[in-house]
Amino acid sequence: MEQDKYTARTLAALQSAQQIAAMRYHQEITSAHVLLALAKEPEGLLATIFEVCGVDLPMLKARLEKELASIPSVHGSNRLGMGMDMVRVLGRAEELAKSMKDDYVSTEHLLLAIVTDGSEEIQAIAREFGLTKSSVQDAIQKNRKQNVTSDNPEEGYQSLEKYGRDLTAAARANKLDPVIGRDEEIRRTIEILSRRTKNNPVLIGEPGVGKTAIVEGLARRIVAGDVPESLKNKTLYSLDMGALVAGAKFRGEFEERLKGVLNEIAKSEGQILLFIDEVHTVVGAGAAEGAMDAGNLLKPLLARGELRCIGATTLNEYRKYIEKDTALERRFQPVMVGEPTVEDTISILRGLKDRYEVHHGVRIRDAALVAAATLSDRYIYDRFLPA
Repeated sequence: MEQDKYTARTLAALQSAQQIAAMRYHQEITSAHVLLALAKEPEGLLATIFEVCGVDLPMLKARLEKELASIPSVHGSNRLGMGMDMVRVLGRAEELAKSMKDDYVSTEHLLLAIVTDGSEEIQAIAREFGLTKSSVQDAIQKNRKQNVTSDNPEEGYQSLEKYGRDLTAAARANKLDPVIGRDEEIRRTIEILSRRTKNNPVLIGEPGVGKTAIVEGLARRIVAGDVPESLKNKTLYSLDMGALVAGAKFRGEFEERLKGVLNEIAKSEGQILLFIDEVHTVVGAGAAEGAMDAGNLLKPLLARGELRCIGATTLNEYRKYIEKDTALERRFQPVMVGEPTVEDTISILRGLKDRYEVHHGVRIRDAALVAAATLSDRYIYDRFLPA
């Protein structure tokens, strides 16, 4: 086993398996020890694979503990070898990494190798919990955004996970509110995203008119497959600029964070769409003496077509910040988002009524919805419907 062929997480899992075997005074490390080590602390893509395959991790760990209890303990021997099934598994994992054109053996290769080449008992347990060759392969294919080109590929996933939110995953879990109306704006956004060039829409409208809701509506359509072929199976992330800038005290720290996010998006080869709310904040974000701002980091990727970005801002801020930067302004295509009428607002409130009733534990009469929209339009001048 050549350790320089394995990622840091894979080596950590094998070391954890070694500790599990040593604590139980076992003479060999088997596929049971390694699968338990993987199940104990799943992170990054491995956690996603377990989730997609519907694995009950506490039950799987309990089942593996029971399996390990049946292996005889040998006291007085400090030698710990590699079981024949693990020799086979590691060989298979290296073959899988090579066939997937990866430079390193990662935890997903190790899991797939255990499922296909582990001991018969472990293969049976894996099948019992939904881990089959086809289910694991499908989960890897659908959720892996880039090849393993470093010994710590999970850092790439962590950048986007840490500083962004997967809106398509939220839509799949039904965590987004339904979008009522706004079909024209969503259609226009899809149309711009589907272009070969100049494919970065920016939603322009007053605060509270529903710009973010339009992007959430797009995420729901992607999940439902109600988009053109060029957008099917894409992942839509919302970038949190505040989290990127927060705590970046040293020169270059902000740029490194943003580069980590952008590198993952670029390596996804168009599979990831990025949404930046308050997109005007990218002009000057993180800028310090001798440093670049976020806008200058985005421009090359936008120009080369390696990044498809959806922005959202108000008309005043668009004119003040984006239009002044002609290079940035040229990359974005405006989509105007107007304030909905009172009638449209009533329809929106009717669509969301059930969720508010469940949350607050009350019944909301239709007359109350009509009154809320009508009176807000009549008396509240400093806010916009439907906010």
